[in-house]
Amino acid sequence: MADTDAPLIEHLIELRGRLLRALAGFFVVLLCLLPFAAKLYGWLAQPLTSLLPAGQSIIATNPAGAFFAPLKLAMFCALFISMPWLLYQTWAFVAPALYAREKRLALPLLASAVALFYAGCAFAFLLVLPAVFHFLTSFGADVIAVTPDAGAYLDFVLALFLAFGLSFELPVAMVILVLLGWVSPAQLKEARGYAVVGIFVIAAIVTPPDVISQLMLAIPMCLLYELGIHASRWLLPKPQARDAAG
Repeated sequence: MADTDAPLIEHLIELRGRLLRALAGFFVVLLCLLPFAAKLYGWLAQPLTSLLPAGQSIIATNPAGAFFAPLKLAMFCALFISMPWLLYQTWAFVAPALYAREKRLALPLLASAVALFYAGCAFAFLLVLPAVFHFLTSFGADVIAVTPDAGAYLDFVLALFLAFGLSFELPVAMVILVLLGWVSPAQLKEARGYAVVGIFVIAAIVTPPDVISQLMLAIPMCLLYELGIHASRWLLPKPQARDAAG
């Protein structure tokens, strides 16, 4: 009984160590960012504040809003920056149990997932947010002053980051489904028409109610769908790839 319990105890000790290292890395980044929380919020608010009329700015509708909004942003940025370290700790714990081929596939997929999530957030910040806020501020009535709340603005932007970051994971999800044998590249290719319709429906749901942001999510997702088809065909073992192509 003691011999069977020993490996479990060793795994639990290893898991605890990896969790502590992951949390330590996150809190180190957070402590480094806290002094710059207000500047980070100003940088994040720039796509909106640059479009506001002179004399108007983001406000806090409750006394604690001006404090908690930058703090929440600092925590999100710390998680965003430390994500490779957190994933590395997860990988280091799981990798010993994987076969050699699984390791060769898992590591590139993990790196691709992180890179695509970052790319989706950058795309949302650099291109989508300015377009969305330009649309929203351009169609407001003259008698209505645009005074967005600090917390509501942050929640809106973070939700948009999450939507674009996860949407950009589409090729990774497709490759995983193909590697698990649930679908084939040929089936993904045949379902392209249905996928495009589904992508536009998803874009209409997760983006603000304007055509520009919907197109700015749907078009990259359509391109990423094509990338997923080619990547899944390339990563399949050669006999399976020939069968899928045929």
